[in-house]
Amino acid sequence: MSRIATSPAVLRQLLSASLRVTPAGSVEILDAAQLRQSGAATIAWTAAFSTDEATVAAAQWLARATAVAAGIQSASIAPLYAARANGAYEGLTVPALNLRSQVFEMSRTALETAAAMDGAALIFELARSEQTYTFQRPADYATSILCGAIAAGWRGPVFIQGDHYQFVAKKYATDPEGVAAEIARACRLAVDAGYRNIDIDASALVDLALPTVQEQQRVNAVRTAEAVALVRELEPAGLEISMGGEIGEVGNKNSTAEELAAYLDEFDVALASRRAGARGLRKVSVQTGTSHGGVPLPGGGVAEVALDFTVLQELGELARARGLAGAVQHGASTLPEDLFHRFPEVGAAEIHLATGFQNTLYDHPSFPAELRSEISAWLHANAADEAKPGDSDEQFLYRTRKKALGPFKQALWEAAGTPEILETQRAKFQSLFSQLGVGGSRALVERYVTEASDPLPPAPAGLLS
Repeated sequence: MSRIATSPAVLRQLLSASLRVTPAGSVEILDAAQLRQSGAATIAWTAAFSTDEATVAAAQWLARATAVAAGIQSASIAPLYAARANGAYEGLTVPALNLRSQVFEMSRTALETAAAMDGAALIFELARSEQTYTFQRPADYATSILCGAIAAGWRGPVFIQGDHYQFVAKKYATDPEGVAAEIARACRLAVDAGYRNIDIDASALVDLALPTVQEQQRVNAVRTAEAVALVRELEPAGLEISMGGEIGEVGNKNSTAEELAAYLDEFDVALASRRAGARGLRKVSVQTGTSHGGVPLPGGGVAEVALDFTVLQELGELARARGLAGAVQHGASTLPEDLFHRFPEVGAAEIHLATGFQNTLYDHPSFPAELRSEISAWLHANAADEAKPGDSDEQFLYRTRKKALGPFKQALWEAAGTPEILETQRAKFQSLFSQLGVGGSRALVERYVTEASDPLPPAPAGLLS
């Protein structure tokens, strides 16, 4: 287990052989090998599990500053997606990896896998709802990802994304401005944490009872435009944060070309009225027949998904004709693994993957049996109200076990079977990256993603003394 510092001074001492903080408030790397082998883990574990707020803040700053010193850049994928819109490349669907647990080790493993394939086109993301049940604010998540990149010996852009910044329909119905304020605050926290990619999801506000498709999509488009306009005010000078929208709530009816066109028309009008000349969206998520997490079966396993690749292709072509990179596929990580080559074939710009990695963790033969029993007991005691009528025990646990990721966060990071689990995850990454076209994408990323790193915030005083 990595050491967890109890104060900024102790953290500085634990890292003294790897790096030093200069009087000017930057990081100088003293021993790159030791930093990769142990220093990055010390920063990550301290940020994740120290009980002292000043120490957590010091570790979070060190992650950003050390990444800069190591040549790692938290970047926007917007320039790459602009190139896709212009026809500069094909055969690549960028995977967006929702890492809910073991984030430091998982991101390190993913980046090592990509590097071995000469790939760099991949995103690490966390949905706003996932922040709550995984106990990870944007600063926590970004810190774990950057430390994973340092440990992997990564260089160049790392793409970190806020996923599903969602307008919840039930809350919106009673307090629309309150919900809009929540999304605005979430965007501010994401930008402050160094996220340079954010997806706004107001698709739950689509009202299919309205007479025209334009009217059905209008509130979705208007609220998305408000969020995009705010982010354009917040983004650092000279940098475009990549923004995404969504037209079809995942798990509901499949999206249509008419809906996408209406949404983009309404969005353009709404954005122009709030911030004339501002850059809009780079991608749009659509519904093609999937559902988040998959549908658990009574005896275990997940129901087969009827995914419509024709919808994905048609809407992607329309999106590119409107200057976007294309369409985004959600809820796909429980699909059969040999199906992922189809997404580049139909021109999907991006694919979001989450539950498959969670399933690999929980269902792995090396997952500690005692920890599995503790989690099951905790879920029966704390998530019983989420059981659905007729649920088998397997269905209940499959549907709710994500809620244990936060309460058992440190135990999961410490899990005795982690090396074996991570090797299985590595094989999963390798298969996905091969089929999605990530291999060989480093040259493409380096050609288009060239913006300078953001200025660092001031170093905490405890690291300078």
